Amino acid sequence: MNPSTLTVDVVSDVVCPWCYIGKRRLESALDTLRAAEPGLAVTIRWHPFELNPDLPPEGVDRADYLAAKFGGAARAGDIYARVREAGRAAGLALDFDAIERQPNTLDAHRLIAWAQGRHPASAAALVERLFRAYFVEGRFLGDRDELVRLAGEAGLPAGEAAEFLASGAIAEEVRAAEVQAGRLGITGVPFFVFDGRVALSGAHEPATLLDAIAQARAPEATS
Repeated sequence: MNPSTLTVDVVSDVVCPWCYIGKRRLESALDTLRAAEPGLAVTIRWHPFELNPDLPPEGVDRADYLAAKFGGAARAGDIYARVREAGRAAGLALDFDAIERQPNTLDAHRLIAWAQGRHPASAAALVERLFRAYFVEGRFLGDRDELVRLAGEAGLPAGEAAEFLASGAIAEEVRAAEVQAGRLGITGVPFFVFDGRVALSGAHEPATLLDAIAQARAPEATS
């Protein structure tokens, strides 16, 4: 292991609010780490996890989804109030009321995988754009035209993104990665793996993430 590098594998879903919060907390931890080690090179790799893989391609009405998942809007409101506060503390203005449809996220994960393979310099911007589009702007991530627009907004070639999404490519690879995550015991997200050695489940505070990173980089670290 090169002490001047760090690899972070993140298993997440773009419609998971704790994944967005976890992303911000990870970024905060990495900012602290880079301040102490200016030469540190960090590689972040995003891996798919669908919270609702059985949703139809066109998604479902958000109110219907909340009723099925939480028993109604009132209970969902109580739960999301706590999530919204955690998001605010992480610098995110989460707007759950703006979400009208709950999407199937297979195409979004395909797009992320494509970006990481073909346009890695823009992959991080795409992941951020997808999170922000859903949780702040209420945009529907189940629509391929919308995904193409978001890819363009993230600096990716929109024409290539449209051609890729229409092809159906990488769908089986995404599903295989999700199956592998299940085999590894990953049942919830976000899930972080640092340098392939130390794993951490949940949107932990930056200090906890830094502790896990330190363990991963220690000579005696074990997975």
